[in-house]
Amino acid sequence: MCTMKKTYLIILLSIVLCVGTSKADDQLIFNPIQTAVPSLAISPESRGAGMGDIGAATTPDVNSQHWNPSKYAFLESKAGVGLSYTPWLRKLVNDIALMYLTGYYKIGDLQTMSASLRYFSLGEVTIRESSDATGYTINPYEMALDLAYSRKLSDKFSAAVALRFIYSDMTYGGDNEITPGSAFAADIAMYYNNYVFVGNSECLWSWGANISNIGSKISYDQGNNSSFIPTNLRLGTSLLYPIDEYNRIAFSADVNKLLVPTPPIGSYTVDDDGNATITDDAAWEDYKNMSPISGIFKSFNDAPGGFSEELKEINWSIGAEYIYDQRFFLRGGYYHESAIKGNRKYYTFGAGFKMNIFQLDAAYMIAAAQQSPLDQTLRFSLSFDMEGLKTIMRR
Repeated sequence: MCTMKKTYLIILLSIVLCVGTSKADDQLIFNPIQTAVPSLAISPESRGAGMGDIGAATTPDVNSQHWNPSKYAFLESKAGVGLSYTPWLRKLVNDIALMYLTGYYKIGDLQTMSASLRYFSLGEVTIRESSDATGYTINPYEMALDLAYSRKLSDKFSAAVALRFIYSDMTYGGDNEITPGSAFAADIAMYYNNYVFVGNSECLWSWGANISNIGSKISYDQGNNSSFIPTNLRLGTSLLYPIDEYNRIAFSADVNKLLVPTPPIGSYTVDDDGNATITDDAAWEDYKNMSPISGIFKSFNDAPGGFSEELKEINWSIGAEYIYDQRFFLRGGYYHESAIKGNRKYYTFGAGFKMNIFQLDAAYMIAAAQQSPLDQTLRFSLSFDMEGLKTIMRR
């Protein structure tokens, strides 16, 4: 296999697995679920990232599109826009980054339209046919554009649907076998909140669910071979506790499971040069030809290790957010993934500051797994309340 193809393999695998480089337990078989366009699963904004990548049931904000678009129906502001930037894998390279633009607009009291644009740049990649060749550079990238509609179905419950166009350009000159890939997907989301008493305090309790990226496979060779996109089930709950008039604290938790079939162990081997050899044609053909909908149902009972391995395919995270006077925010959280499914384990911290028309947030990640390139990842988000901005401009 030529050097440039191996370069792509290394880049794609590092993003798919998020490079949790600590080795799994010797008794366990390393068998992560693999998808194309893995950047769709990266948390794009700072608030949820600062709480351990949580957002299914937290209070709604401008960036709810990624976590749970049905939360938009409960926003009080008429419209908002947010912009986020995340340098990615900076311990390995310095030019991979995720940019995220999102916004919403309320139609009356019950309905909301929202949209987002995600752009993931893999930076400059040097292509060489051999180690002594001069080579040239390319700029591969992935992007997704989506539009969502959310609606209140009662005073406490809302639902949403989102439609998404996905585009991934991993092409390079001189090889007509590799073409840009595209796919279409949809999200289905729900959100519920209600006031409950904890002791003498009236707290806001909520739960949320989002099945994201339900859609077609994506192909980079004109349909000869297709890969699953990261269809994901996210469930979460949150409790907002008022300490006093100015101070509040929220405790939240999310669980995630990729609704993608587990690769059959032993169906292929890879040599030192990166060349794959099929060892079980029937198992590999079944996996390769499985439809996306079949893959969703298959993903609940196909792990080679049985039920115990199925449980390891569930990632979980916990987080907290302290709020002072709706202006200052402190956040913390923890994210956990099994060692045999990628080994992403990290602590997160975040802070935010809100004025009348804008809010600035930042998040910082500290990897719990040793030698992880995710360590010290920073995120920045800036959001604007368009209704407040409009009011100021009228003065």
